[in-house]
Amino acid sequence: FVRWLVNMADVNRVIQTQSSNLTPVKDAGVKKSENIHSKSENQELSKEEKLRQRKEKKQQKKNRREDKGNAAQPEKNATESQVQQQKVSGPTVVPSDASVNNEKLPSGKSKAELRAERRAKQEADRAMKGVKKGDSSQSFGLKSKTAASEPQSVVKRLSEHVQADDPAAQKRLAKKLERQQVPLRNDYGTKVNLFSHLHQYSKKIPLTQQTSIPCTVIHPSIVRLGLKYSQGIITGSNSRCIALLHAFKQVIHDYSTPPNEELSRDLVNKLNPNISFLIQCRPLSASMGNAIKYVKKEISNIQSTVKEEEAKAILKECIDKYIQEKIYLAAKAICKFAIEKISDGDVILIYGYSSLVNDILCDAHEKGRTFRVIVVDSRPRQEGREALRRMVRKGIHCTYVIITAISYMLPEVSKVFLGAHALLANGYVMSRVGTSQIALVAKAYNVPVLVCCETYKFCERVQTDSFVSNELDDPDDLIVTQKGSTHLEDWQNNSCLRLLNLVYDVTPPDFVDLVITDLGMIPCTSVPVVLRVKNVEQ
Repeated sequence: FVRWLVNMADVNRVIQTQSSNLTPVKDAGVKKSENIHSKSENQELSKEEKLRQRKEKKQQKKNRREDKGNAAQPEKNATESQVQQQKVSGPTVVPSDASVNNEKLPSGKSKAELRAERRAKQEADRAMKGVKKGDSSQSFGLKSKTAASEPQSVVKRLSEHVQADDPAAQKRLAKKLERQQVPLRNDYGTKVNLFSHLHQYSKKIPLTQQTSIPCTVIHPSIVRLGLKYSQGIITGSNSRCIALLHAFKQVIHDYSTPPNEELSRDLVNKLNPNISFLIQCRPLSASMGNAIKYVKKEISNIQSTVKEEEAKAILKECIDKYIQEKIYLAAKAICKFAIEKISDGDVILIYGYSSLVNDILCDAHEKGRTFRVIVVDSRPRQEGREALRRMVRKGIHCTYVIITAISYMLPEVSKVFLGAHALLANGYVMSRVGTSQIALVAKAYNVPVLVCCETYKFCERVQTDSFVSNELDDPDDLIVTQKGSTHLEDWQNNSCLRLLNLVYDVTPPDFVDLVITDLGMIPCTSVPVVLRVKNVEQ
């Protein structure tokens, strides 16, 4: 019994200590009952007792606030101590995927950065191997596999004819020509620094001086055509393209497939040295580039089961069809659309000689339109004389002026008709040098500028200036002999003098009001649409 009493006493003592440590927090029901009870008691209590109870309640609240503050103080001290340890020993690293990837190595770079560098180095090595193995003439219009995986901001590699100041590019070009057994043409004279990346050749030094006769790689018709290109006998985009396609027909006619070879593969390999030879004579025009792509595509479409003579007949027929549809019929369609823009009494200004513009004016004159033509010409080619000769022969009233006098003639001009070497994908017009100046002055005088161009001259190249991609002609053409004296005869011996003979310039689309094509009359901004439709058709 005594033991039982002792145990009960201990139990009571524990219950009292626990109840004293409990916070005086009660549930809502208990509080409500206490409030009701206190109200009933307050009615019976005196004022002094009420004041004493209020003081006690305030003291209890104060004690509770102090207890909470004492409980939060150790936690605050613990967090401050942790911060101090982090400052001394450095930040703690939580293991995760991001932290593993961004872990700093002794070299100062993270693992992710090192992996990216290794990947970029591997892609660059792979690209260099592809350039060394592949033929640059075949890869001219194709994108490499590595270029497809690279971001779009990477600049595409330029062709060799605009990298004359790059020794590495010229070394690659020399190796390529050596493999193809094509001679390398040397530059002539001192170039202007701004155009040092372009090749400059002399008409007095033909490429055939370095070619062995007879040549087993280059066809004789291609050699003859290249000489005409380099000497300036065949000029103009349409004339050069037609002559090229006729030469290709002769090459195909004389071709015979070697044993154990396919015509669709071997013929393309036979054409590549001939194309390289023509590029050495004179850089290809946009129209010639499109024609070469067409011929190669038709050759690759020839099935291996087709006989050789039948395949050659198909290819020659395709070339004739291309010339007929893309050049001759396209010119007739453009003439039909352009005549609608010529009214009686118009004064039309043209620049240089364009076969398409000349055909338009002659057809309009034959259909009874009465107009006058102002032919603007410039040195050193003076192509306008040929246009003047042909129109005067047709009975058209003409006026002949030099380009420096166009500001005096434009107030009486009603329309400006211009030819084009190419129409670029961004709407810029590439034509003979001086075209952009005429379009600029015509814009200042509010004279409409109409550009006549076939759609086969549309190219996907983008260009906004005349410096990056252009062509340099023979600087000796600028030398003029007057009264038996030549002032620039020894210009190469003068280190302070350089001659620049540019061939093309680029006209912004803001200066062109309308482009007349075989598909109709369109603005310059519609060139990408035409290119997209042509790609879908092909």
